[in-house]
Amino acid sequence: MAQALGMKIRRAGIDVWSVGALVVAAVVAAPLIAVGWLALTPGNGIWMHLWSTTLPRYLSNTLFLMITVGLTTAVTGTVTAWLITMYRFPGARWLEWLLLLPLAIPAYIGAYALTDLLEYAGPVQTGLRSLFGWSSSRDYWFPEVRSRGAAVLVLGAALYPYVYLLARAAFREQSVCAFDVARTLGAGPVRRFFRIGLPLARPAIAAGTAIAMMETVSDFGVVEYFAVQTLTTGIFTTWLEAGNPGGAAQIAIVILTLVFFLVGLEKSSRRRSRFFRLSRQQRPLQKQSLTGLRAWIATVVCAAPVLGGFGLPISVIGLLALRNAAEWKDPALLQALGNTLLVGGSAAILTVSAALFMVYGVRLSGNRLPRTVLPVTTLGYAAPGAVLGLGILMPLAAVDHRLADLITRVTGHDPGLLLTGSAFAVVLAYAVRFFAIAQGAADSALGRVSPSLPMAARSLGRTAGGTLRHVHLPIISGSIGTALLLVFVDSVKELPATLLLRPFNFDTLATRVYGQASLERIGDAAPPAMLVIGVGLAAVLVLARSNK
Repeated sequence: MAQALGMKIRRAGIDVWSVGALVVAAVVAAPLIAVGWLALTPGNGIWMHLWSTTLPRYLSNTLFLMITVGLTTAVTGTVTAWLITMYRFPGARWLEWLLLLPLAIPAYIGAYALTDLLEYAGPVQTGLRSLFGWSSSRDYWFPEVRSRGAAVLVLGAALYPYVYLLARAAFREQSVCAFDVARTLGAGPVRRFFRIGLPLARPAIAAGTAIAMMETVSDFGVVEYFAVQTLTTGIFTTWLEAGNPGGAAQIAIVILTLVFFLVGLEKSSRRRSRFFRLSRQQRPLQKQSLTGLRAWIATVVCAAPVLGGFGLPISVIGLLALRNAAEWKDPALLQALGNTLLVGGSAAILTVSAALFMVYGVRLSGNRLPRTVLPVTTLGYAAPGAVLGLGILMPLAAVDHRLADLITRVTGHDPGLLLTGSAFAVVLAYAVRFFAIAQGAADSALGRVSPSLPMAARSLGRTAGGTLRHVHLPIISGSIGTALLLVFVDSVKELPATLLLRPFNFDTLATRVYGQASLERIGDAAPPAMLVIGVGLAAVLVLARSNK
């Protein structure tokens, strides 16, 4: 039956793979199109009202966080990558991989840990009052914990590994000949860094910094907990509290403008740069050994980001999780864990399958249109979760209502909301948000398969689908498995899209952590937070293994 249908389709001149690739691209791009449509067709006067009231505050806070977090991550990631790549010092071998660990901890968990440690009732201020005999906060001054500055520290500590990874790779690939010449001409370590190492690594540093800034724009958990009003929190306030989806869509357009500006700036910086390898057999960089005080300063500089981005959150949250042993047996926690596995696993399978289908279809197709729309599918990764939540929920609700009306007319029974009232919307948001990860993995994996293998299979009578199943998949199974894990881990950590799209009484680990922390019950938030961290560590281990 299926073969007969396939023959009829081929006789009709329809390229199933090209059509399927276009359908996948349309689904991924639809939320962003929906946001644009909502922003262009709001109620009267919404834009001017936003601009005269809240939008300047949202925009100024967002720009402040973007710039300061970008500078923090650029400096931290670049300096640590340079020290790890160029020098030997105590602990360098371990710190090379420990510097990746903050990627395992979502920034909002770091915010909860910092607040629990430094707040008025926390151990630091309690210890100071006990030590010096202070009786109240009027007796001493302590920095405000929930502030923009604290948000910069938390986000910088969580996001610097993006710069560190790319900068370390760039420093490793630099020619040792250039450094030898500079050393011969009398250039010291600092001058070699600023005149040779930094300029050659600038595109990689710019790319990592742009990613960190985009993550800052999309953050919701940290800024909401620290009461910093940004464009992302403005979407929640304008839509859910003010009941104004058009205004929320216009704020989302401002966010997308900032994100696309960062993407364009990063690509522009790379386009103007040209780097060439001058020899075929390039000697690897020889690390210099640091001694005495300089060696220990390098150790402290590289260890400080690890302690701030990983050591502090894991110790505070881990201790609270041990103290709240009863929370581990809470049925609600087990239900949240099951929901997380359900939506995260479904999203991983759906996303990777769709990406593999699309990339394979584009490679098979001789049409230009599928190849043209392929880059469009990566835009979802640049869009914050709150923007995607808005772009998915509004059109999906309209489709849901029409579907319910149709079923009611046919059967006389009102089924209610079938799509928006289930976890389907959450899975769709994850698929759109992380499609770029799966697409990149699938494209890279398929590109490593020798063209002679599928050609031989086709000459032996295998169909395109059969070639994919029996030739490509066995070869690229490792890369596909890695893509499944990465999409699953990012889905587990995703917060704003889950908050907007989840059904009633449907918690994931991320939303349970957020819900308990928003009630100032950090101890009860610790067990689900530890589960989220455990999942994140699995991804970091895979990343470290692939970057050996």
